[in-house]
Amino acid sequence: MLQPGFRTRGLRKKDSELFFKWESAPTSRLSRTSLPGRAPGRRAPGEREGGKLQFFVVHSCDSNAQPRPLLLSHPPSPAPRPAPAPSPLPPFHVDPPGRGWGRRTGRGGACSGRRGEEGWRRRLPRLSSLPAVPAPGTMFRAVSPSHTFLGLPLLQLLLLLVQAVGRGLGRASPAGGPLEDVVIERYHIPRVCPREVQMGDFVRYHYNGTFEDGKKFDSSYDRSTLVAIVVGVGRLITGMDRGLMGMCVNERRRLIVPPHLGYGSIGVAGLIPPDATLYFDVVLLDVWNKADTVQVSTLLHPAHCPRTVQDSDFVRYHYNGTLLDGTAFDTSYSRGGTYDTYVGSGWLIKGMDQGLLGMCPGERRKIIIPPFLAYGEKGYGTVIPPQASLVFHVLLIDVHNPKDTVQLETLELPPGCIRRAVAGDFMRYHYNGSLMDGTLFDSSYSRNHTYNTYVGQGYIIPGMDQGLQGACMGERRRITIPPHLAYGENGTGDKIPGSAVLIFDVHVIDFHNPGDPVEIKILSPPPETCNETAKPGDFVRYHYNCSLLDGTKLFSSHDYGDPQEATLGANKVIEGLDKGLQGMCVGERRQLVVPPHLAHGESGARGVPGSAVLLFAVELVSREEGLPTGYLFVWHEDPPANLFEGLDLNKDGEVPLEEFSTFIKAQVSEGKGRLMPGQDPEKTIADMFQNQDRNQDGKITVEELKLKSDEDQERVHEEL
Repeated sequence: MLQPGFRTRGLRKKDSELFFKWESAPTSRLSRTSLPGRAPGRRAPGEREGGKLQFFVVHSCDSNAQPRPLLLSHPPSPAPRPAPAPSPLPPFHVDPPGRGWGRRTGRGGACSGRRGEEGWRRRLPRLSSLPAVPAPGTMFRAVSPSHTFLGLPLLQLLLLLVQAVGRGLGRASPAGGPLEDVVIERYHIPRVCPREVQMGDFVRYHYNGTFEDGKKFDSSYDRSTLVAIVVGVGRLITGMDRGLMGMCVNERRRLIVPPHLGYGSIGVAGLIPPDATLYFDVVLLDVWNKADTVQVSTLLHPAHCPRTVQDSDFVRYHYNGTLLDGTAFDTSYSRGGTYDTYVGSGWLIKGMDQGLLGMCPGERRKIIIPPFLAYGEKGYGTVIPPQASLVFHVLLIDVHNPKDTVQLETLELPPGCIRRAVAGDFMRYHYNGSLMDGTLFDSSYSRNHTYNTYVGQGYIIPGMDQGLQGACMGERRRITIPPHLAYGENGTGDKIPGSAVLIFDVHVIDFHNPGDPVEIKILSPPPETCNETAKPGDFVRYHYNCSLLDGTKLFSSHDYGDPQEATLGANKVIEGLDKGLQGMCVGERRQLVVPPHLAHGESGARGVPGSAVLLFAVELVSREEGLPTGYLFVWHEDPPANLFEGLDLNKDGEVPLEEFSTFIKAQVSEGKGRLMPGQDPEKTIADMFQNQDRNQDGKITVEELKLKSDEDQERVHEEL
């Protein structure tokens, strides 16, 4: 009986012919054993129901030479049934490729053979069509006359036949006989298996090789080097080729390889004895194929995607890099900064260049890169072995292009925008500043104070200077600024890294120009009977509401119940409001926009922010004509001819404060004169008395009493 690893000695392709015949045995029921290459319970082509397969080799062209038999017998079925005497089946003649039936040319000349009866001679099939030989106890089925054998070189054909038959002789039987095929024990199967090893795949694996008694004959661990090889193309022993098929990365298997699928009857000198059954403990660490491409799977996609990565873009991303078995080799997180580079410019491995394309800022991806698009046969240093597939978990922080400009997006535009910010304006605005992945780095709201600056004057980064121009008061807009218009490659502080794209969500509170006047808008026209309007010196009463331009309420006269009182032109109110009240008629309503340089300036006031533009809604309630500048009391008619005698009520030649006050009040009540409006009469009279009491002795004499008109006249003469 031929054993696995059988080598024919003395047979030469051109000197020999191979014959075989079948001696049938009693038929029996088919075995239900499932054999490789066919469904359970079906016979393979070439099977017969019991019997013996005999091979014969003839060493010459002599037709009288006796064939030397090679017995490759198969045991009969366990329970043979009586059957008629077997009828002999003539040998099947094997022709070499390219030869006709019945003729074979050797070195000594031509040999002719008989065709015999039709159907006696059949060509042997190719290896790929050879059926798997069943284990002992299973039955053969007669070869169909329609099957033909293709011609093969004699030695090759003989070895293939021996190997095929040897599979049946080597498999373990229920009685403990030899193995026919590899025994696979999957003792660790990963929960996730994205792909399995197939024929032609390139694999990397570790293994321990032992004999049945546990003695180790080889180990990749001892060499600290993985096996890296293509599966299913004959580079491995047949048993290992079969045992690796269908494996998952990180799967562990124990393979029991019979001799005929290992090193056969020859073995390996000094290492593996002949007819040795081999035991391998294998863990698969990598698998790829030359037809593979970069595999990209999105783990998290942001709701808002302003742009995607394209070739020549500059990107900033975090990553974790592992081998296919999960072994980590690098991470950007451990360095405390992103990996910053251009895409599609040759700065990255090809697979990463491809895997980053189309990503959104804030997106998370898993990128699997085959070695020929990574570091290939050389690997990288000690962390990435040769022919290693790489897995990257990537978080894209931001992306920009050196040609990018400031991007504007209007989030809210108030109605009735009649003015937009221009270079040179002073603006107050709130903002939230974030990176492209949403990381907040600054906010004016956290300080409860607006950011105040001139626009277009270089006081802020160029991108913000551009982004604020054209904004309306009350507008909300998003400004996206590339790094070359922000803080560049160096960044700033510990919150804005280098080459960072900045996004500002801005709310414009107000803006003005240092040359702006008070803006007046008439809300209700003056009455038709209005003949006189408020002017400097007039005493006016008015109601008002004061707020910021964003609607924040500051003050209101309605909160106090009474109108506000003021003398125009007397610096009693802010300059912008004073100017806005002038020219009003009683009953008229106006809206006033007062810039800060005509209000409370850069410092602000109680409840009023610095550099704030104020919005007033005013209504003039009443107006009293004022006095000329410098006057506290004026006569409606000419004053008395002898004023001192009128003041000196007791005629003692002196006028104390009581007499002075009584006289002035009498003049006002009689309508002969009036005091300065808007002032406390007692205080005004006291001021008048103080002015006349030249020597401050508490009384006015005739020498001290002088009218203001007389004083002005004397002053004119003195100047002349």
